[in-house]
Amino acid sequence: MKLKLLCAALAGASVLVTACGGSGGHSTPDTPAISTPSKNVIFFLGDGMGITTLTAARIYSVGEDGELTIDQLPETAFVHTYSNDGQVTDSAPSMAAYMTGVKMNNEVISMSADTQATDADGKPYHVKYDSTCPTTNGAPVETLLEQMKAKGYGTGVVTTTRVTHATPAATYAHVCHRDAENTIAAALVPGGAGYNARLGDGVDVVFGGGTSYFTPTSAAGGKRNDGRDLIDELKKARYSFAANKAEFDKLPADGSTKIAGLFTKDHMAYDLDRDASKEPSLAEMTGKAIDALAAKKKGFFLMVEGGRIDHALHATNARRALQDTVAFDNAIQAALDRMQAIDPGLKNTLVVVTADHDHTLQMNGYAKVTGKTAPGNPGVLGLVKDYVKGQPSKDVDGNPYTVLGFGNGPGHKATRGAISDAELESADYLQESVVPMPAGGETHGGGDVFLGATGLGADNFSGVLTNNEVFGLIKKSIGL
Repeated sequence: MKLKLLCAALAGASVLVTACGGSGGHSTPDTPAISTPSKNVIFFLGDGMGITTLTAARIYSVGEDGELTIDQLPETAFVHTYSNDGQVTDSAPSMAAYMTGVKMNNEVISMSADTQATDADGKPYHVKYDSTCPTTNGAPVETLLEQMKAKGYGTGVVTTTRVTHATPAATYAHVCHRDAENTIAAALVPGGAGYNARLGDGVDVVFGGGTSYFTPTSAAGGKRNDGRDLIDELKKARYSFAANKAEFDKLPADGSTKIAGLFTKDHMAYDLDRDASKEPSLAEMTGKAIDALAAKKKGFFLMVEGGRIDHALHATNARRALQDTVAFDNAIQAALDRMQAIDPGLKNTLVVVTADHDHTLQMNGYAKVTGKTAPGNPGVLGLVKDYVKGQPSKDVDGNPYTVLGFGNGPGHKATRGAISDAELESADYLQESVVPMPAGGETHGGGDVFLGATGLGADNFSGVLTNNEVFGLIKKSIGL
């Protein structure tokens, strides 16, 4: 009886449940004859891009009275991001909620709501990046990418993180714990062990970092325990492959072949540090992905993640976080420009921009208008200077403080003091935090995030939403 009730509940959420008589998460579905789809969905995800981060990035880039591309999206909403078991979510269940319509537990990637990321003793279900998830622990839940692939759409995944990281993984993989990145990588490679057969002949475009989880431990930096070289397997599966910017520039974008680019062993560089001769920008990857998908002359789904916003915020490094937010915004503009040329008026294209969660970043004091950040003017990255006389504001001990700070993080100072101009101009300056945490240990925040939309069906997005509702609104917008 309990199994029947569970099956009935999961069926409504498009869960692929073998025990309930479904096809299972990794079998090839029967695909009826379908007409060529004509609608496009581009889903932009700024990882960790809370509303304070957006505000600070706007001031950093164009000043208080300027506008980012995100600001100009005509339809807007607030999104609640809590997970199934957490007031504050991590990236895995939040992105999975967007992609599946199901609220799941922290650390879980595109599985049913009852899936646990750890055993009863709290031990994660992975060993050395390989999944150890019991077959009785939940069930895969079909993702938007998988559903659109099954209907004949083109598909693409673009990120500045490892392509096996939580956000991109939630579009194409199903694991109990996000750190099983070897298992996640195998899900991308057509024909190999562990391949997610619901991807059909494969995701058409894959760009990002993270070769480590595609290469064996015998190779420099490799982390695969099974000895496989998944990059070689991708090439044998007829992917055109790029490992650097020069090879990226030569990748065909005429739709004649699937294309993949893995440009770093780990995550790609922060935009502030990126060597443009070695790594493409997020805007460049987005543009090539759109060109390649549009060349197939059918509708497509493309996910684009600005993933390193989150990492800089975890480090309480506001300058790098804001620059990566601007790079993310540039990618949105690049996509809109390309799609307006391909689909004037976006009559057949929906563009959604949002974030998976907030951080503890705050704006302090009663600062005067600073204008955009430039050499000699740290702007929003500088000290709070009062709006009456323009003098530095002081704490109870007479010390200055910065406009931006964090609720917790590695930037905590047991004794506060003066802050020099040289410190504020440094790309490595860490904003202060109230609660001390280890390096990279600033936490997510639980605040709502912004969602903006434009194009086909964008008016479906308004008011206050929960992240899992976005999935159904996207499908409604394109008639899926």
